Parts: sequence; C-alpha cells; structure tokens
Amino acid sequence: MTKKFTDAEEYFNHMETIRSDIMENTLSTVSEVDLSTITQRDVRNALNSERLDINGFASLISPAAESFLEEMAQRARQEKERYFGNSVNIFTPLYTSNHCDNGCMYCGFNKNNKIHRARLSPKDIEAEMSNIAGSGLTEILILTGESRKMSDTKFINECVRTATKYFRNVGVEVYPMNVQEYKELHESGADYVTVFQETYDPVRYAELHPFGPKRVYSYRFNSQERALIGGMRGVAFGALLGLGDHRKDALACGTHAYLLQRKYPHAEISFSLPRLRPFINGNYSAELISERHLLQIALAYRIFMPFSGQTISSRESPRFRDNIVGLSATKISAGVSVGIGGHAEEKKGDEQFNISDPRNVEDIRKALTERGLQPVFNDYVRV
Repeated sequence: MTKKFTDAEEYFNHMETIRSDIMENTLSTVSEVDLSTITQRDVRNALNSERLDINGFASLISPAAESFLEEMAQRARQEKERYFGNSVNIFTPLYTSNHCDNGCMYCGFNKNNKIHRARLSPKDIEAEMSNIAGSGLTEILILTGESRKMSDTKFINECVRTATKYFRNVGVEVYPMNVQEYKELHESGADYVTVFQETYDPVRYAELHPFGPKRVYSYRFNSQERALIGGMRGVAFGALLGLGDHRKDALACGTHAYLLQRKYPHAEISFSLPRLRPFINGNYSAELISERHLLQIALAYRIFMPFSGQTISSRESPRFRDNIVGLSATKISAGVSVGIGGHAEEKKGDEQFNISDPRNVEDIRKALTERGLQPVFNDYVRV
C-alpha cells in the first residue's frame, strides 16, 4: 500500500489514493519561508498590494506584522464588506457519536480516554434536529468521532438525510472518506466538508497521533480534494492552533486552501480558527496562542483570500467572537453542545472539549444586530 514521507505508517486497506501534488507543493512552499527574516517593509508592501500572493500572505503571518494589526483590521474589514456586506451566517454543530479509533493526545474523544461513550439513535437524531430547527436555524454541521465501525457511512448518510428534512444547508465533519463515499454523502444532501489537518508539521503530527488511521497524514491532507471530486460544493480548512508552530501551521493551511482553489476554481473555500481547549481527563500541555495571535491569523486569511468563508467557533469567548465577526469572520455558531445530543433532552455522551461561549441562537442574533450586522440563517437553496 501507498506510504509517503509524511505518513507514520502505510495506508489502511480502505484508503484511496488520488493523483495530486498539492501536499508536496504546500510543504515545499512552507519549508522555503523563513518568517523571522520578513521585515516591516515586506508587511507594508503586502498591505499596499491589491492582491496577495503566498509571499504576501507569509508577511502578514510573520512576527513583523504584529505591529500592523490595526492596519490589517481595517483592510480585512474592507475586504469582508466588499464580498459579504454586513452579513454573518449562524449555524450549530450536532455531535452524533463520540466513539473514536484514534489516539490523538489533545482530544477528549481519544480512544483511550475514559469518558462516557454514546451514539445517537435515529429517534434521538430526529428529536435533536427537530429541536434545533425550532430555534430558527437552517444550517447544521454533523459531527462524529472518527470510528468507521461505530459511525459507518450508512449511519452518517442517514444523519444527513434526516437533516435535509429540517435544514437547507448541511455540512459534515467526520473521518476522511474516499471519493465515492463523499459522492454518496453529497447525494444524501450534504453540501460541504470540514477536515482539520490539526498540525501541518509531519513530524509533530506523527508524535501526536500514536495509533489509529489518523496516523496517515497524506490521506487526511487530501480529504478536501477527494470531497470536491465527489461533488461537494464547499470545503473547510483548519489547523488546531497550539499543537505546533502556529505561524507555520497557519501559513501551511492558507497555502493548502490557496492551491486547492487554483485547481478547483468553483469550490467554496472557508477557514476555521480553532484553538486548543481543555477536555475531560486532559493533561496535554499546548503552546499558548494569545487572542492577539489568533486575530492576526484571522485577518491574514481574510486579506489573502478575501472571498473565502471564515468560521469562529464557541471555543472562543463571547467578547472575542462579537468583535471578530465585524472584521473577518463570516459564520458563527450558536446554541452549541459538544456532548452527544443535548439539544432535545439531556446529553447522552461526554464532550470533546469545554466551550467558552454558551449563548443560544437568540443571544447571538441579538449581539449581531446590536453591532449593526445582519444575522443570516440561510443564503442557499438546494435544487
């Protein structure tokens, strides 16, 4: 079976290979950039450019750009208003299972972590989605732990089909799949796929994933491309900030999305900005990423790919979320439960991590309106 230099072990039998050089090009580009040599003149030149190339993006990620945050915020706000006006989409995630086959050292769903495991029944899923839809939401993101045994493709397809009865926009954040599996998910009603690479540093990646299919870095890396080949409308990217060098991870994540956009111009691209959060029984010591550094990355993504979506999750505080939606983020979660279920009745399984913003849909809608922003519950019609 295939094994690339990035993989800690060979491909599992179910894993499909595709012909793509995007991973090699991304890692090669990042390896050639020394962020410490970027000067304030480089940052100024990037901010004065109509459109940024990867070198310009690297300038905005660099330490030299930290003293330009105000200018970056002004440019990011202009770009967001140009492409999205004052609108902000609202959605919520639904965790349907926390069974997982991986040993990720930073995650509450780690197979060896002693938590209460559960998977929602079809009746539970129907009740959860009906309750969520009653809040006015029309967009949902379906999540599972990464276990093909406990959350097989049949189960995920059933979740998606049920979701189409209640929601106009359905996304999935599950284990990486093959092209045909993404095609079937799309036919069931899913429109977009989110996959976090966690860290783009292959050595660090191998250290953090001691067992499970997730050890195959390249298979995970090519998930978004397989999803687009399978017919998905949009794909989302993210590095879990705190696992490695956050600047290098942000540079690689942006480069990955940029190269995929050039290869698939029709694809709707979006970024997520997750920082590590505490979890049950967790003792992982992460690199501390300040809100100032998180903001710098968010602004850099917006200026580099101004037409891309950007999601800010409930991992962040209400104050930070309320401010960043006016600058760069285009989508915000509301009424979040990261346990299994918990929207219709008491949750049935433990959480993946602790959230920072517990506000419900009405709280978020009110906060956006008070800032002169337009809450959007749907901007997409499935035909």
